[in-house]
Amino acid sequence: MSCCTGLSAVVKKLLDLGKAELEKRWGLRVYVCGGSGIGRAVCQRFASEGATVVVADVSRDAADETLDVLRRDHGGQQHTAVHVDVSSKDSVGKLITQIQTHYFQPPSVCVNAAGITQDDFLLSLEEEQFDKVIQVNLKGTFLVTQAVAQALVASGASKGSIITLGSIVGKVGNIGQANYAASKAGVEGLTRSAAKELSKFGIRCNCVLPGFISTPMTDKVPEKVINKLLTLVPLGRMGEPAEVADVCAFLASDESRYITGTSVEVTGGLFMG
Repeated sequence: MSCCTGLSAVVKKLLDLGKAELEKRWGLRVYVCGGSGIGRAVCQRFASEGATVVVADVSRDAADETLDVLRRDHGGQQHTAVHVDVSSKDSVGKLITQIQTHYFQPPSVCVNAAGITQDDFLLSLEEEQFDKVIQVNLKGTFLVTQAVAQALVASGASKGSIITLGSIVGKVGNIGQANYAASKAGVEGLTRSAAKELSKFGIRCNCVLPGFISTPMTDKVPEKVINKLLTLVPLGRMGEPAEVADVCAFLASDESRYITGTSVEVTGGLFMG
C-alpha cells in the first residue's frame, strides 16, 4: 500500500467515525440536484439530520444561496455547492469525480430534484421546448442516476439510495404540459427499471410524485388557476416543499430499507383512485 493510499484510508476512517452518529441514517454524503424549491427543502431536511450535503444546480447563485442557508442553520458540517448541467454527461461526470476527490467516496444518497417547465398547448408547442424539457427532466435524471450508481458499484459500497422526482402530472397528464408530463412519466419508468437492475448491488431507487407544491415553478401560475386547481385537492391546499423533503428523507433512510422501485405520491389526495 502506498503512503498516499494509506493516508486516504485513515482519513476516510476518521470521517466515518466522526460522523457515524449524526449520519447513521444515510451515510456520509447526500448529493442533491436542485438548489431551489423542493431541492432546497431536501437539502435543509437532510442537513438537519446531520448529513453532509452537496448542493448542485445549473444556477451557481441558487446553489450558493442554499449553501448559505445550510451553513447558517447547520454549521460545522462540510456542505458544498457546485455547478452542474444535468443534461450534460461531461458535466455530471466531472461533478461525481469532484465529490469523490473531495470526500474520498461517492455519495450514499442522491436526490434528483432538478427540473424545468416550458408550457404550451400541444398544437403550438415548439420542438425546441419539447426537447429542452426532456433533456433536463428525463435525460438529466438518467445521467445522474447512472453516474451515481456507477460510482457506488465501483467503490464497493454495500448500499445506496437514489431518489428521483417525478410528478403526478406524469401519471394523469395536464393541459399545456405535454412535454413535462412525458418527461415525468419517463422518470418514473426509468426509476423502476433502475431499481430492478441495481437492487443486486444494494442500491434502492424510488420515485416521489409531488402534486401542486408551492415552489418558484408554481409561483408563475395565475392565482385564479391555482384557486381552481385547489378545488381538486381533498386536503384543500397546496403542499409545501418540506413535505416532499420529508418523504425523500424517509426513502433515503434505513427505515425504508425494504422499499425499492416504488412511487410515492405527495399530492394532498389529488387524483386519488
